[in-house]
Order: sequence, then structure tokens, then C-alpha cells
Amino acid sequence: MKLEMEPAGGHAPWHRARTFASLAAGLALGALLSLHHSAADAGEPPVADAEYTIGPVPQFEPRKLHAIWKPIVDEVARRTGLRFNLVTTLTIQDFHAAYARGKFDFVYVNPYNVVHFHEAQAYIPLVADKEPLHGIVVVAKDSEFKTIAGLNGKTVAFPSPNALAATMLVRSDLEQLHHVAVTPLYAGTHSSVYLHVAKGLAAAGGGTEKTLREQDDAISAKLQVIYTTRSCPAHPVAAHPRVPPEARQKVRDALLAMNDTPEGKKMLAKVPVTQFVPVTYDGYAVMESWGLEKYWPAAPQ
Repeated sequence: MKLEMEPAGGHAPWHRARTFASLAAGLALGALLSLHHSAADAGEPPVADAEYTIGPVPQFEPRKLHAIWKPIVDEVARRTGLRFNLVTTLTIQDFHAAYARGKFDFVYVNPYNVVHFHEAQAYIPLVADKEPLHGIVVVAKDSEFKTIAGLNGKTVAFPSPNALAATMLVRSDLEQLHHVAVTPLYAGTHSSVYLHVAKGLAAAGGGTEKTLREQDDAISAKLQVIYTTRSCPAHPVAAHPRVPPEARQKVRDALLAMNDTPEGKKMLAKVPVTQFVPVTYDGYAVMESWGLEKYWPAAPQ
């Protein structure tokens, strides 16, 4: 909060009074926010007229992320009669730190977050895209590697360490199901992965069918898929346990209802979501036995 400061030479009493009033208001606001966060951290349910925070994982730069999610949040508010505050984070690391501390009432989140932080926060999945999530392994069409067994000891490109489908599921399957150890090369994006493979800079690459379809024909025509990983439910919208069950149900119903209108479908397609379906934690719990924690980057402190 910006406070007015007295310049040298003193002020008239009315100016000092306004400064003190601003300071008092700031202290009162700080105390109110402190009480709100203390209640949230203690797991107390928000009051009936509370403003709920919604935090989407930052898959895009902040302005684009806000442009995608603000209309969805407004529509959910209209349908539920609840009040929401869209909270965007600048980086994945910032998002993970806030998620791990339960700072969001509702989130749109990487499926593995739900499992990895389940003991600490126990976020409750509500809805997710009907299309399950899985990764693929691609090689160049003229590659000597026709099966993943030949990749043992080779360099394989991945977009980033915490990309669930393209990196974590692929590495888990290769090492734990097929005993194939590879040297990861983090290319930064899915497109860079495919370019590395097409140009022979990596023996293979981890990706997803969706991002492969989005590549230019000049690149995708040079690649072939030689492996598809196990599947898990897609990114869920999940609620913190402190959110009352009635509010959770209202949000779930509102998001499902968006499937039924052209306007709703258009909003969801930008996420991107094909169609929301109800989900529960049981669908994600299968990942508890996949050993994915080995590939999860260290959580920020």
C-alpha cells in the first residue's frame, strides 16, 4: 500500500491526520488478511460469503493465462452465485510453492501434484478433461531404433523435468517397466524436442500426441511414434478440503454445464479441454505406485 509521506518542513494538522488514517487503514487490512490466511492454514472452512481463490497452473505467459481463465471464472461465478479471485503465478516454481502450502481454494493442476502433495494438502479432484493423459516416444523415420529397447544408454530429448506426460511418464515407463536407462536432454519445449529428433541431435524424444499433431508437416513427417506410455486422468480442477462440500459441488456442476453450450465449449477449448467429466482422487491414486517421485524436481522451499 502506498502511504503519503511528509516532506521536509512539516505539514498542516489535516495532512498528518490523513497520513495517520491511511496507516491505520493499512494496519487494519493487514490484520484482516493475516486472520484470513491463518484460518485457511488451519483448515477452517471459509465463511459463506467468502471470496474463493482459483489458481491455474501457469502453462502460458501471465497475460494469456489470465485471458483464458478470466472468462471461465466469471462464468462459474455467474452459475454458482459464489465470488472468486483469479490468482495467476509467474512460474511453475511459484505455483508449486503456493500449492504445497494450500494457498489456493481451487486449482487447475498437473495430475501428479494431486498425488505428490496428497498427504500435505489432500486437494479433491472435481473434474478433468475426458481425454486421459499419456506420453509418447518418437524417433526419426530413418532411425536405426525401431523399439525402445535400443534406446538404452542413448540421449533422449524431453521438454522439461516436470512435464508429466512427455517426461515423467516416459522416463518411468522406460526405466521401471522396460529397464531402459537413458540420458535426458531438456530441450525446453515440445517443439524443440521434435526438432532435436528430426535433426538427429537426440536418439529419441518424449512428447504427446497432441503436440506432435501441432507441428509443421516438415517436422512431423520425419518422425514416427514407437511407444505410448500408461495413461492417467488429465489435469483436474481440484478443491482444497477447507472449501465446503456445497461450494465444491456447485463449482463441479458449473464446469460440467459449460460442456453444454457453444460459448462454454469455446472457453474450455482454450485451456485446452475437450470436455469436462467428473473425477475423484481414486483415478489419480494409481500413480502412487509408478515411482514418479524419482523424476519430480525438488520442491521449492
